[in-house]
Parts: sequence; C-alpha cells; structure tokens
Amino acid sequence: RRPKKAGDPQIGRSRGGLTTKLHVAVDSLGNPVRVILTAGQISDIGQAGALIKDQPAEFIVADKGYDSDAFIETITAQGSQAVIPPRANRLNPRTFDRHIYKDRNLIERFFCRIKQFRRIATRYDKLAQSFLSFVHLACAFVWLA
Repeated sequence: RRPKKAGDPQIGRSRGGLTTKLHVAVDSLGNPVRVILTAGQISDIGQAGALIKDQPAEFIVADKGYDSDAFIETITAQGSQAVIPPRANRLNPRTFDRHIYKDRNLIERFFCRIKQFRRIATRYDKLAQSFLSFVHLACAFVWLA
C-alpha cells in the first residue's frame, strides 16, 4: 500500500460510511450566518460557543442538545437571552419562553432548503474542504432566494 497523501482531511468515516455534521447559526429570517463543519462524532455543544461568538442577538434559540450551564452563561455574558428547553435529566429545570422557541423551525427549514442540493444531502465529496465549499455555495443561494 502506498502511504496517504498529505493535504486536506477527509470527511469523517464511521461504521455507516462517510459522516459529517454541519453546525449552523441562522438569523431571524432563516438566512445562514455562520457554518462550521465537524466529524459526525463531535457533539453539538462543543461548537456552540464558536457559532454565537461575535453575533449580536436579542435571543439565542436552540434545542435541548445545547442545554449546558456554561453555554447559557456565555449567552448571558454576550447580552442575549437563552431560549433553550431544559433536558429531562436536569436537576433544576430552567424556564424558557415557549412562544419564542417556536422560531426554532427556521433552522430546520434552512436544512431542508440546502438538502435540495443532492450533493449536500448525499455527501458525494470526499474531502471536507470541497464539501464545505459547496455548502457555502448553497448558503449563497439561500441568501439570494
């Protein structure tokens, strides 16, 4: 066997095949603001701070995967209000505004829009850089539409 070529890292590989995870922040209109690509086994909360860094917002709306005390402290230190439902195993459940939380569907609708690009939905690209560049191209189409 010949040795691996040096260069861009490949998209993560697991038992199910090639896996990646897109971490995306969208604005109040559902337009992408920041996109981060990681391997499939990386947790959501690990990229949460990088997603909201230097993004002024009145509310940060996220799902239960982002419910951690450290992340909520980061949000309040930034001057925003966290609208994140508490996990079921939390000893002291926090309250959250259910009316504002309904806007979380914006991120789900964004992912539905970019998965219309078959190349993103099926992850044809082998290298992470080429996959992320096409995701950015799809995000530009979302901004224009």
